[in-house]
Amino acid sequence: MSTAVVVDAPGAHRLVPHEPRRPEPGEALVRVHAVGICGSDREVYQGNRPEGYVRYPLTPGHEWSGTVEAVGAGVPGALVGRKVVGEGFRNCQVCDRCHAGETTLCTDGYEETGFTQPGAMAATLTLPARLLHVLPDDADLTAAALLEPAACVAAAAVKARALPGERVGVVGTGTLGMFAVQFLKAGSPAELLVVGTRRDREELSRRFGASDFRTRDEELPDDLDVVIETAGSASAARTAASLLRRGGRLVLTGIPAPGADGLDPTDLVVRQLEVHSVFGAPPDAWSHTVRVFGAGLLDPLPLVTHELPLAGFTEAIELVGSGDPTVGKVLLRPYTCAGSGTT
Repeated sequence: MSTAVVVDAPGAHRLVPHEPRRPEPGEALVRVHAVGICGSDREVYQGNRPEGYVRYPLTPGHEWSGTVEAVGAGVPGALVGRKVVGEGFRNCQVCDRCHAGETTLCTDGYEETGFTQPGAMAATLTLPARLLHVLPDDADLTAAALLEPAACVAAAAVKARALPGERVGVVGTGTLGMFAVQFLKAGSPAELLVVGTRRDREELSRRFGASDFRTRDEELPDDLDVVIETAGSASAARTAASLLRRGGRLVLTGIPAPGADGLDPTDLVVRQLEVHSVFGAPPDAWSHTVRVFGAGLLDPLPLVTHELPLAGFTEAIELVGSGDPTVGKVLLRPYTCAGSGTT
């Protein structure tokens, strides 16, 4: 019998029988291969996700990959059997922001797979077919399960507008940080500095293209052109801003706890820093990510350290918040037998 994870309320979840929902017109039914766990899933389970950005009871799961099993009326039948990933934001398609391609800013209200709509921690996921991105036939679906966070970083890289020969930096060494290194490296920077809290992430950072690695307690530069922050803490945001030259460009992707002390507005004005933020990924960032992945220029697999069955949901949530330096990206596999564990 197939199953699904349901979080009834903060701290309370069940593993329940799962019955695939037949796709309605414009929809597709996807057999889930793998689904990633990230900090926002932990927020859902702990109950500290911002109000309006979660709806209980809920099947989580916004980072996923799978294969199309069926489609509804109006969807090309050729989609059946194709490997896919999918956007999470259920935008209205008719407001000004959607028409501008800024679907994460849809004025019709927030709706997202895995937060307010059923997610992929189940054997199957039914969603609007327009949200799907088709992968090459030989794509590794385990690696592809990480394309959602990669797309968020692609959106940050687009906003950063790093030019060849510029000096760039990344603050944070988790999944988002390592994707940021890969995207920035592709732009041929003169220097690519990674700043983290753990020296054990230096080898992986350099593998992905970093030319320098430092911890936050070491001497840091203050003349970089571009910095992408991915750590999700107020202190990381301040560190990221301090790395920039006057007129430098900063992109924030992490979400600190509510009420955190932010950047100094006087410093932002006096140094004329250009600050952007990213919440999710619009269609152009998704398309870019899928193209880069399909071309073999994005390598997510080294980030995966654990694969568990859906019954291991609690263990997966604990791993993500453990602070264990050996824990990277944790995946749940709906069709993995109980007893499977670390890859």
